[in-house]
Amino acid sequence: MAGERRNLPLEDCMAAIIDYRGKTPEKTPFGVPLVTAKVIKNGRIQRPDEFIAESDFDAWMRRGMPKRGDIVMTTEAPLGEVAQLDGARVALAQRVITLRGKAELLDNTFLKFLLQSSEVQEELRSRGTGTTVVGIRQSELRKVNLTLPPLAEQKAIAAVLGALDDKIELNRRMNATLEAMARALFQSWFVDSDPVRAKLDGRLPVGLDSATAALFPAAFKDSQAGHIPKDWTIEPVGEVVDCVGGGTPSTAESKYWEGGTHHWTTPKDFSSLQAPILLSTDRKLTDAGVAKISSGLLPAGTLLLSSRAPVGYLAIASMPVSINQGFIAMKCNERASNFFMLNWCQANMTEIESRATGTTFAEISKQNFRPIPVVLPPKALMAAFTARVAPLYAQVTANLHQSRALATLRDALLPKLLSGELSVTGATRKQGVKVRAGAPKS
Repeated sequence: MAGERRNLPLEDCMAAIIDYRGKTPEKTPFGVPLVTAKVIKNGRIQRPDEFIAESDFDAWMRRGMPKRGDIVMTTEAPLGEVAQLDGARVALAQRVITLRGKAELLDNTFLKFLLQSSEVQEELRSRGTGTTVVGIRQSELRKVNLTLPPLAEQKAIAAVLGALDDKIELNRRMNATLEAMARALFQSWFVDSDPVRAKLDGRLPVGLDSATAALFPAAFKDSQAGHIPKDWTIEPVGEVVDCVGGGTPSTAESKYWEGGTHHWTTPKDFSSLQAPILLSTDRKLTDAGVAKISSGLLPAGTLLLSSRAPVGYLAIASMPVSINQGFIAMKCNERASNFFMLNWCQANMTEIESRATGTTFAEISKQNFRPIPVVLPPKALMAAFTARVAPLYAQVTANLHQSRALATLRDALLPKLLSGELSVTGATRKQGVKVRAGAPKS
């Protein structure tokens, strides 16, 4: 049975509200990582790519120093993304507010999940102002209603939901390691030519069996791209893989969309991907809708590169998919597999971006993309690379599916646990959730 719940305004539950709005820090190439609104996504803080100088840290953070377990929330663009600080030394930027619950009243980890609930998110939006960009003033944020069960129950709920988040985070880290392994192999074989250099020096290539080592030559040759391994070729990417674009059927025509079953993607679907694998899309097309797109329904395994807004999102479609006009899709083959081309695009992104044009926003056309040269190994070596990395990407895909299922479970449990409809004991028994030992850190 859930304990008695109290309804309180947010300000009555806080030991600290630290608001960094109203000023802009001077950015530096390195230093203390700056947590901005754009890196707070899906309940976690992504790796910051902006910094402030160490010498500026104390002055910038004079309104209050964040602590391990504090909750950070975006106050606009977007409103309502939340995450919990892990104790790493960071600076907090504009549009980010820090919340710290009163220790005797509100568990911080519980607060993170409470702020993500549909009820609180709806109240945040209702109290927000603005049309193009919706934001919330601190005076309105303080009035947001929080429903609090007893503290022990808060900690128990946080432990159940946190166990699911922990597994999702573990999968994300595992996927980052798997991707790094694939990139390292691509770099060694196709960029640094380590096996070729080893054979030139009379050494056995490290980590290769004799059959795979035999696929590499023991000499280089001159080319337009400099020294490349003997018997390798240089060809325009547009002659190696089939590069196609997409389109958007009229959204005013319901026959293209209503009841659609075919996946249709835009670069927006890629903004929240945690690995370069596309599992699903926000919208779907009917047969009639697919027929309106010149490239039709692309097969599973197609590599998708966003060509604008922004240039550079990459993912392999795990299912047949149609695309809008914001992509260059690469239908790969045995001469250049999708795994090879994914890593090639990642390694050559600077070159790809340099060929983009535009004033309002950068865009790379198929005409500018197709001539980019690709250094290609023989088919047998391409097949060996693909066979090596395919299990890595298969595990990445499996982890993504599992994390998606866990997130669905978490989101289903959240309102039931917060409302008291489902007890913590019932949640752990019925759903098989393994709760972390001890109380969550806050």
